[in-house]
Amino acid sequence: MIKSILLYTLVFFTIFFVSFFLHDNYIQNQHIILPFSLKKVYLFHLGFSLLICTNFLLFSIVDKIFEQLGFIYLATIVLKIVLLCIVFYNPIFTKDDLSFNSRIALFIPAIIFLLTEAIFVAKILMKKQ
Repeated sequence: MIKSILLYTLVFFTIFFVSFFLHDNYIQNQHIILPFSLKKVYLFHLGFSLLICTNFLLFSIVDKIFEQLGFIYLATIVLKIVLLCIVFYNPIFTKDDLSFNSRIALFIPAIIFLLTEAIFVAKILMKKQ
């Protein structure tokens, strides 16, 4: 179990560093100004995704909870979206017109981390079957 947690941590931090620096480099080269901190968006997704995967790994041991993990995962995705909107409320909702580049900059880290955590959660759910 500790080996899996260390693997999740290593993978998520690697994804964070590679994707953030590539994304940030692209934005700086294109001279795009974002109304939010791209680093904070990536850190939010890193923390939340790592928390989800480690908790699912721990909860997969409990048989009563394991049966409901799929539904719990759906709820955590909704919670993640709600918390993202709360944390980044000012740049997302108070700006009159959020540019296309800003929307894409919010969308890219969400997709990257969502796909990675979905793969890990699917592997956790498949272990018991």
